[in-house]
Amino acid sequence: MAKKYVILDTETTGTGENDRVIQLGYIVLGAKEIEVHNEFCSSDTPISFGAMEVHGITPEMIEGKSTCQDTTAYKRLQELNTNDNYMIIHNAPFDLGMLEKEGFNTQMKVIDTLRVAKHILPDEDAHRLQYFRYKFELYKEEKKEADALGIEVKAHDAIGDVLILKLLLSKLRTIVEAEFPHANPVEKMVELTTTPILVKTFRFGKHKGKTLEEVAASDAGYMRWMLSSMDNLDEDLKYSINTVLGS
Repeated sequence: MAKKYVILDTETTGTGENDRVIQLGYIVLGAKEIEVHNEFCSSDTPISFGAMEVHGITPEMIEGKSTCQDTTAYKRLQELNTNDNYMIIHNAPFDLGMLEKEGFNTQMKVIDTLRVAKHILPDEDAHRLQYFRYKFELYKEEKKEADALGIEVKAHDAIGDVLILKLLLSKLRTIVEAEFPHANPVEKMVELTTTPILVKTFRFGKHKGKTLEEVAASDAGYMRWMLSSMDNLDEDLKYSINTVLGS
């Protein structure tokens, strides 16, 4: 059976523990055919004003809609959920975490374009999807791509973001092919998704702008304090601090 590539994004009521999916959008790339799925869904959790500000989805837009699990898009996603297929998401833990609340546990191989980008483009000012939309001038290509797929592009709309993600994936694949010429680029991106990222520079705190190696030499105690006292310390930063300290 031919592999399929599911490029996915969700919009949600917010980012908290009780928040839920209110839009599910994805494109399925197969050997010949392309599927586009984009559905609003209702939720018992009210949409936060902060979320509305980001995606523009109001309570009226989801009133009377099916719940996420009852949408055609969700049911099709379950059919595609096998280890032969690939799921491509920007910041996968967030969307997969939201989908888990709807009873979806992915069996697909996951490519997180955020993590891939952090590996192969470590010096960028940001790694957000909209940042790369402008950095790589994807906005110049998206209308042609959208017209071909019959998609309307709106900022922060799930299916609009999926379209940009499709274009970004092509860019990242080209960079991966150049950097790892002997590897299968798709499998390499799957591998990079689960590989810890070696952070080189502090982006916050009193040592902002300094390299981790500089701080390890001058203020190793501060780094050890971070490891023992900061409960919300990013896993990649934790790995990087341990690496430079030789722990």
